Amino acid sequence: MPDPDISRLRTGRCGCGAVSFRVDGDPNWVAHCHCRDCRAQTGSPFTTFAGFPRDRFAWTGVPPAIHRSSPGVARSFCARCGTPMAFEGARWPGEVHIYVATVEDPASLVPRAHVYFGQALPWIQPADGLARYQGTGDDSGSA
Repeated sequence: MPDPDISRLRTGRCGCGAVSFRVDGDPNWVAHCHCRDCRAQTGSPFTTFAGFPRDRFAWTGVPPAIHRSSPGVARSFCARCGTPMAFEGARWPGEVHIYVATVEDPASLVPRAHVYFGQALPWIQPADGLARYQGTGDDSGSA
């Protein structure tokens, strides 16, 4: 029987496999983000992130390229294939947000909410029953 106190090691990689990472343990949160910036960075109507403590995360393989999309924001991606990998922002010190689709077992990271739902495209009407927040959920009420 596995020890419930042993953390779970997760790994992930970009589309071509050059940039990879490992993170130990479970996330602080998992959510779908509908903000305009994330849509522009991913070319998709929304993206799904998992937030982990930075001290449990490490890049492996080729280091990612970094795009500073706005003040206090660093977006990591593979310079070879373009896969978005992670987001770090001054607003969340000590935390790294991983794109769930880059994790080897993305089904293990179940979203609990929609954030920045006030910016969602009008034809996005999720029927998943998850909470919908105007902002991050920490700073605003439900949508």
